[in-house]
Amino acid sequence: MAEHGAHITTASVADDQPSIFEVVAQDSLMTAVRPALQHVVKVLAESNPTHYGFLWRWFDEIFTLLDLLLQQHYLSRTSASFSENFYGLKRIVMGDTHKSQRLASAGLPKKQLWKSIMFLVLLPYLKVKLEKLVASLREEDEYSIHPPSSRRKQFYRAFLAAYPFVNMAWEGWFLVQQLRYILGKAHHHSPLLRLAGVRLGRLTVQDIHALEHKPAEASVMQQPVRSVSEKIKSALKKAVGGVALSLSTGLSVGVFFLQFLDWWYSSENQETIKSLTALPTPPPPVHLDYNSDSPLLPKMKTVCPLCRKTRVNDTVLATSGYVFCYRCVFHYVRSHQACPITGYPTEVQHLIKLYSPEN
Repeated sequence: MAEHGAHITTASVADDQPSIFEVVAQDSLMTAVRPALQHVVKVLAESNPTHYGFLWRWFDEIFTLLDLLLQQHYLSRTSASFSENFYGLKRIVMGDTHKSQRLASAGLPKKQLWKSIMFLVLLPYLKVKLEKLVASLREEDEYSIHPPSSRRKQFYRAFLAAYPFVNMAWEGWFLVQQLRYILGKAHHHSPLLRLAGVRLGRLTVQDIHALEHKPAEASVMQQPVRSVSEKIKSALKKAVGGVALSLSTGLSVGVFFLQFLDWWYSSENQETIKSLTALPTPPPPVHLDYNSDSPLLPKMKTVCPLCRKTRVNDTVLATSGYVFCYRCVFHYVRSHQACPITGYPTEVQHLIKLYSPEN
């Protein structure tokens, strides 16, 4: 049985095809980054709306722009997206044989590069915007003032009725492709890779050596700079490269923390934490009967336990939670420094007046 399932965990060595676990893990990496950053931006915006409110309002556009710069940097320098490079994978142009494969350090050809950027950056952005549009249309459909017979209302309802089936077909397309990949019937785990004209493969030893020596070779080639314009361009390239390197290094280190946040804030984990840390419900206050004139609780909830009349100017005693007339409990606590019902030690500052809409 282990031999039958070996192809799932170990990819074919001949074509360096990654396993299904590797490709699914790299897919889920960027999926976990977005909600984690969104949570950080939300906290900043709530703490200081004046300075950070625009980050929350334009989060989708800002994230898409940063994602575009990041993916373009990796695709042009490592022939892989950020998450694919993180897991030691690269994109191979369809039709390239094992001997004619480009090194990962050469980057993708322009055609495959821009197709990959479109499916990695633009398509997720449009999908997020579409989901927000559907959510807003559903709210408008519930609380709309348009008459049911209006064309706009009919179009909205038809669109909302068709969207779940379209989304199910889209997800089913990806699921079928992954099943075909597991069974060895396809070279792509995602149909978007096929549309981009690439497939995923593992980095070879030559790729790793080329990626390690590429910065050194680039610095050697940039030494013979003569004109001022070339010096400025060289400085700008170094600055952009340094920012990209810092961003990629920070993401590489912080990705473990982001995945931990994604696990920590998951609904299943929150239920487990609550069940482990939840305190038992405290019992109701016990009548200590510490002296003979300690009053008993009246049967009617609107009666003061001290004067046995309908309460006036309701006041709760914070130490026990019982409610009395303000005048009654004030004089009692000032004289006895204790709760009239439970006998708990208390002071006048523990009296809290209650205000109801009636008074």
